[in-house]
Amino acid sequence: MMLELLQYKFFQHALLGSLLTAITCGIVGTYIVARRLVFISGGITHASFGGLGLGFFLGTNPVLMAMIFSVLSAFGVEWVSKTQNVRKDSAIAGVWSLGMALGVIFIFLTPGYAPNLSAYLFGNILTISVTDIFLISLLAIILVLFVSLFIREIIYVAFDNDFAHTQHLPVRLIEYTMMFFIAVTIVLSIRLVGIMLLMSLLTLPQITANMFTSDFRKIIIGSTGLGFLACVAGLVISYYLNVPSGTFIILVLVVLFFIGKGVLLLLRRQ
Repeated sequence: MMLELLQYKFFQHALLGSLLTAITCGIVGTYIVARRLVFISGGITHASFGGLGLGFFLGTNPVLMAMIFSVLSAFGVEWVSKTQNVRKDSAIAGVWSLGMALGVIFIFLTPGYAPNLSAYLFGNILTISVTDIFLISLLAIILVLFVSLFIREIIYVAFDNDFAHTQHLPVRLIEYTMMFFIAVTIVLSIRLVGIMLLMSLLTLPQITANMFTSDFRKIIIGSTGLGFLACVAGLVISYYLNVPSGTFIILVLVVLFFIGKGVLLLLRRQ
């Protein structure tokens, strides 16, 4: 089956895109789970819908506009929660709602029908382009290099922000840089599972890996492997059933989570 599918160029692109997306989501997702920023990943994801809508309305690249919206939303939430005495969850809720509202408004104001909207909402990595692969490759390389150079600082900031301050680490720089990577990763991963389901790809593999290890590096590696496995399985299923790949990718991740739970229970009983 796989040999048959590998003959197609679009499937080769989808596999490569899945691997690169699994790497980037594995890294930023581990940081998100460690810092308990799961809600903010959902807020940024849905805020990007406002950028997509604006891109369709202006007739420009919707992904570029979504990226601008996401980065500004991520920085805005971080700035408001740090300097304006606003709770982070309240700021995230505001950004989440604003992004969705603006997206709906711009799409309805766009003449005609917004093309490929379902691909952004529910994901379809079989439509990934060479440009998408180039962008996600660039992000993966930069992200791997950054994490390799600053892994100690990132771990300190993720697990104990106050202790990181006492060690005179560049906490603010790490926070804003990781928020930038989160925002960019979210936008470039929308093709895979879509806006509606992307938050699961940033959390489920990490939670599953975290059941077996508490090591930050091992969680990154484990969640990357689980993410890629789910992507491949979801791709094959979606190809033969002709449905959006994102839904089956998330379903496979849920199944893997419960399998991990079962294995853990068996190991504890021995």
